[in-house]
Amino acid sequence: MKNVLLYIAFLLMVMPSCQSAKEVYLFSTFREPADKGLFLAYSFDGLNWEDLGGPWLAPEVGTQKVMRDPSVVSGPDGTFHMVWTSSWRGDLGFGYASTKDFINWSPQQLIPVMDFDTSTVNVWAPELFYDQYQKEYIIIWASTIPYKFERGIEAEDNNHRMYYTTTRDFQNFSETKLFIDPKFSVIDAVIVERGIGDYVLVLKDNTRPERNLKVAFGPSPLGPYKNISEPFTGQFTEGPTLIRKDDAWYIYYDAYELKRYGLHKTTDFIHFEDVSDQVKLPEGHKHGTIFKADRRLLKNLIKANKKAK
Repeated sequence: MKNVLLYIAFLLMVMPSCQSAKEVYLFSTFREPADKGLFLAYSFDGLNWEDLGGPWLAPEVGTQKVMRDPSVVSGPDGTFHMVWTSSWRGDLGFGYASTKDFINWSPQQLIPVMDFDTSTVNVWAPELFYDQYQKEYIIIWASTIPYKFERGIEAEDNNHRMYYTTTRDFQNFSETKLFIDPKFSVIDAVIVERGIGDYVLVLKDNTRPERNLKVAFGPSPLGPYKNISEPFTGQFTEGPTLIRKDDAWYIYYDAYELKRYGLHKTTDFIHFEDVSDQVKLPEGHKHGTIFKADRRLLKNLIKANKKAK
């Protein structure tokens, strides 16, 4: 009996490493001026990234037909869903498409989430989150509706708040609602699940002179998020995305004024360590999201990228 228990303990210990050995990190990205489409990078350790080239999908929807801030999440059936910013201004929605392999894609759609108010200036950086308990996708994004919120020193056409919608099938969407109003202009928010009833929101305070990253805490993926922190990055940082690695969270972000990527490490979202010197990314890499995929998928992408060259 003792030997059986030891064997079970051994299996429990090695199963996570076996699972991770079958997976790879992929990073969705774009290249300025964002008119070419989706680019990808990959990593086995979450720190050293190799270029996978692109574009894997060229933008076809929106007023400007760009593809900025591509956010990707894998559904329970293995389908990858992607949303993106389709125009700087003028669109009342964001782009959407899905794929199983990043080679063959569904038709692109513009999801008109802000068409209830045609004075909306923009729809920026939609971010996907899969709620495993409600079995639905949550999409959050930043929009400006002039004269709707207190603005401080921000211009009326640059005073963002976060909104959200939910869907189970990307055909039917819930009514758009306000996600968070922190009483300042906010963009680039990402939902992080730490456990049941324990969520963190990483967000950009887009006000002058802040323009940095902060965190807030909530009891559900939809909040309410409170106790907004002091900034843990310097100015001119945005586009956060996270991975869980070695019992810590690694927060990637775009330090756009310095034209490089930054990386902070935390175990509690209270204390943060700058480990930017540990990360290596392809030149020109811009912010998107990190997600996991099967190594067989990566093998096919590498093969397809070589053929395209």
